[in-house]
Amino acid sequence: MTRRSQVWSLSVLLLGACSGSGSDDSSGGDSTASATGTDTDAATDPGTTTDDATDGSTAPTSTSADPTADTTTGTTVDPTGETTTGTTDEPGTTTEPSTTEGTTGDMAVQLPPPDGEFDYQLGDPYDPPRTVQILSRDRNASPAGGLYNICYVNGFQAQPDEEDFWLDDHPDLVLRDDMGDPVIDKDWDEMLLDTSTPEKRAALAEIVGGWISGCAADGFDAVEIDNLDSYSRSQDLLTQDDAVAYMALLSAAAHAEGLAIAQKNSTELLDRKDEMGTDFAVAEECNTYEECDDYIGTYGDAVLMVEYVEADFMTGCEQYPQMSIVLRDLDLLAPGSPDYVRQAC
Repeated sequence: MTRRSQVWSLSVLLLGACSGSGSDDSSGGDSTASATGTDTDAATDPGTTTDDATDGSTAPTSTSADPTADTTTGTTVDPTGETTTGTTDEPGTTTEPSTTEGTTGDMAVQLPPPDGEFDYQLGDPYDPPRTVQILSRDRNASPAGGLYNICYVNGFQAQPDEEDFWLDDHPDLVLRDDMGDPVIDKDWDEMLLDTSTPEKRAALAEIVGGWISGCAADGFDAVEIDNLDSYSRSQDLLTQDDAVAYMALLSAAAHAEGLAIAQKNSTELLDRKDEMGTDFAVAEECNTYEECDDYIGTYGDAVLMVEYVEADFMTGCEQYPQMSIVLRDLDLLAPGSPDYVRQAC
C-alpha cells in the first residue's frame, strides 16, 4: 500500500497451477485515512483505516477466510492485528463497463469503461469528483458507490507495516540474500517476497488470494497487483519466469472471485499477457517513458494511465484523447494538502 467474503481455499487450484492544464478536480471532501509509501505511490496502511461514506450508509455484511483475518461478520483482522470495517457509498457517476471472459477462467469479468475519467487514490481516500467513473484505492479502503472500483494489492513485496506479519508468521516466504537477510527494495523500504519456487508461489498466492477475496467481498470490481517487476530488484535471485508464474496464480484467484486483474507497469512482460492471465493495464508514467503505445498494442483501450509530470500528462492528453489519463502528485495526497495535484483528460 481488503476485507473479506466467502470461505474458499486456493490450495488445489494453486498447487495444480504451480509449475496541469485543465481543471483541478478537487472534491473538497475530507480525508479519512493516512498513507504510507508503495512502489510508486503512497498507500493506506493495511488494517488501520476506515473510509467512511459521506451519507453514513454501511457496506454489505461479509465474512472471510482471509489468511490474515478472523471469520467474523463485517470485521477483518489485518496482518497488523488491528480491525477495520468499511462503508461504500460515495458520490460518483455510474458507467457501464465492458465485459470480457476471464483470461484464466470461465467467469466473465468487467473491464474499466473505455475512456472513463480516472482517479488514483492509493494515499488518503477522499470523495472523488462527480465526473469520475474509475477509481483505484488501497485494499484497506472502501470502494466508492456507483464507480468502477479497482483494489490495490501489493502482491510481490511487503508493505512496511506488515514486516512483522511476514517475518514472524511466514519467514520462509521472504526473499533473502546470501547472508540470510531480507532483500529490500530500497526506494520504498519494502522486503521482497520469495516467488522462486512453485511451493513458495503457491503459499504466497494462498495469502494474497485471501486479500483478493477481501476485495471482492468489499465490492471492488478489479484488482491491480503492484511490484510485478520485483525480480529486477532481487539481486538476480528471482526471474521473469517466477513473476509470470506467480501472477498467473493471482489472476486465477481474481477470476475465481469475478474480478478483473490488471498488469501494473513492466512493459517487458507485455508479450506474456496470456501467460499471466491479466485483463487490463495500469501504466504509470507511460507518457514520460514513451511506452503508452506498447500498452495500447497489448490491451487496447483497457489501459489506465497515471502521470506525475504535467508536461507529460498534457502530451498524453493530446496524443491519446481516447484513453483514461490522470495527473497526480507523487504522494497521492488528498484535497486540502498544499501539494495535492489532480487533473484528468
